[in-house]
Amino acid sequence: MTSHLFFVIGPAGSGKSTVSTLIARHLRAAYLDKDSVATLFTEALLTAHGSDPHERDNNEYYQHVVMDLEYQTLLRLAGDNLRVGTPVVLDAPFVRYFPQEDFLEKAAADHGWPSDIRITVVHVTVDGERVRDRVAGRGYERDGWKLAHWDEFWATAQASECRWRGAHHALYDNSADGRDDEAVRSAIAALV
Repeated sequence: MTSHLFFVIGPAGSGKSTVSTLIARHLRAAYLDKDSVATLFTEALLTAHGSDPHERDNNEYYQHVVMDLEYQTLLRLAGDNLRVGTPVVLDAPFVRYFPQEDFLEKAAADHGWPSDIRITVVHVTVDGERVRDRVAGRGYERDGWKLAHWDEFWATAQASECRWRGAHHALYDNSADGRDDEAVRSAIAALV
């Protein structure tokens, strides 16, 4: 039985969660949000290391140790669901891994994904000013560095092109005001 794995990627505040949950609902798929999967453990690890539990973007320990653990856990959970035939939607930025052309092949091998899965990468795009407003509006403590260093954050968020092989890549422009569920449903129908 072929299962479908969706990576919904984009910068903080782009609307990944909105698009991801609509895809998951439409397909009755497992919805795995990196923040839901890892935040409590991440904050505990950062605190145990003597770091601010909310500082990620400018924290060497988080960047070089904890972040990879978050993503490996997310990819392992995807494998658990895919092996029982459940479609999966992953909601996470994945920016660090964009340059790795063989990222999906390695993830599949490392986490035992079935060989017949279909993979779709949905790139959620939005203009920078709208993203900044959304990030400021959500009020997460972990966004403090992003907002204080917006130009640096936004340049990094836009710098990398996802080069992953072995997947269908689709763009979803989420710049419109308000949520247009019908537009997302139409886009999903074109992907499956």
